[in-house]
Amino acid sequence: MTNATQIPSLRGTWRKDVPLFRLEHSDETSHARAGVLHTDHGDILTPIFMPVGTLGSVKGVHQYELLQDIKAQIILGNTYHLYLRPGLPILEAAGGLHKFNGFDRPMLTDSGGFQVFSLTGIRKITEDGCEFRSHIDGSKHFFSPEKVMDIERSIGADIMMAFDECPPGTASYDYARKSLTLTHNWLRRCVQRFNETEERYGYHQSLFPIVQGCVYPELRKESAKFVTDIEAEGYAIGGLAVGEPAEVMYDMIEVVNEILPKDRPRYLMGVGTPVNILEAIERGVDMFDCVMPTRNGRNGQIFTWQGIINFRNAKWANDFSPLDAEGTSRVDHIYTRAYVHHLFKARELLAMQIASIHNLAFYLELVRVAREHILNNDYAQWKASIVPYLTNRL
Repeated sequence: MTNATQIPSLRGTWRKDVPLFRLEHSDETSHARAGVLHTDHGDILTPIFMPVGTLGSVKGVHQYELLQDIKAQIILGNTYHLYLRPGLPILEAAGGLHKFNGFDRPMLTDSGGFQVFSLTGIRKITEDGCEFRSHIDGSKHFFSPEKVMDIERSIGADIMMAFDECPPGTASYDYARKSLTLTHNWLRRCVQRFNETEERYGYHQSLFPIVQGCVYPELRKESAKFVTDIEAEGYAIGGLAVGEPAEVMYDMIEVVNEILPKDRPRYLMGVGTPVNILEAIERGVDMFDCVMPTRNGRNGQIFTWQGIINFRNAKWANDFSPLDAEGTSRVDHIYTRAYVHHLFKARELLAMQIASIHNLAFYLELVRVAREHILNNDYAQWKASIVPYLTNRL
C-alpha cells in the first residue's frame, strides 16, 4: 500500500487571493453541484464540458466559433502530441499555447499518459517513467513525472494533470494494484517537481492529481484517500470509459466522490455521451472532456434535444427542417438537415465543420441547462425526463 505521508502538500502553490473553485450550490434532489472555477484567463461556470484541442486546435473549428457559437469557456490540449509537434521550443518562443493558438480563455492539459500507454508495442514502462517511440517518425523519447511537469509548464496550461498510468477497464486486480502503486509513486514525484518550479508565463497554474484503481472499489477508495492528502486545488478521475460497462463507471464515480473534498472541483476524464455526462453530474462531477462531439460529427452523427441523427441515412435527403430547432448555435438555424445530408454525401469538408460546431454547442448547452436545474433544485427530475430523448435514434 502506498503511503500518502510521503507526499508534500500542494497547498503552498495555491493562489493567495482567490481559490480556484467556489461551490455555489448543491442540488437538493441529487449530488449535482454548481460552482465557479477562477483562473487568470477567466472564470468557468460548472458543470462544464471542455472541447478537446489535442494539437492546440479543436478539429475543424475556428477560435472565433469556439467563443461565439460554441461558447467554450475552456478547452483541452494534449501533452504528448504538443510535445512531439510543434514541440516545446516553438511553444516557448510563442509565449505558451495561449499565444500560439490565439485562444485567450483557460486551457487544461492532460499528462499524455493515456496516449503513451496506448502505444502498445512501442513503449516500455518502468518505475522511472515510460520510454516510447513517436507515432510520427519512430524517434525514441522518455517521459518521467518530472519531465511531464516541465512540459506542461512550458505549454502553459491553466490546469495541469499529473502523470499516471491508465489501465484498461478489463485489467485484472493484480495488474490494477501494480498500476496504482506506480501511479501513486509517480504522483509523489509530480508534486515535488511542481513545487520546485515556477509558472513560465506569469499566470497561475494548478496541478490536479488523478484517481485511478480500475473497476475495483477498494483500489478506488485507496487512491481517492491518497490524492486527497495532497491538498490539491482540484482532482481528476481517470481510467473510466475504457471498456467497462457504464453502470460500473457510475459505481466507481460514487465510490470516489464520497471521499474527494466537496470544496474542490472533480474532473471526469474522457467522458462521454450526453447521458454519461448527465449521470456523472448527478453523482457530483464538475468537469468533462471527450472527443465524441467532434469525432462523431466528422462521421455524420449529431446530438440533438430530440435524439441522435445520422446524416448518412437517406431519410434526411428531403428534410428541410432546421438542424436542431431547439439549438443555440448559428449553424442550427442556418442549415437544414437535407443540406447537411447532401454535404456528407458529397464529402464536402463543410459537412464535418457544421456537425462539429453543432455537437460542441449542444454539449455546452447541455451542461448550461443542467446548471440551471441544479440551481433550481430539480436536477434529478429534469435529468430523468430528458434522458429518453437523448438516447432516441431519429
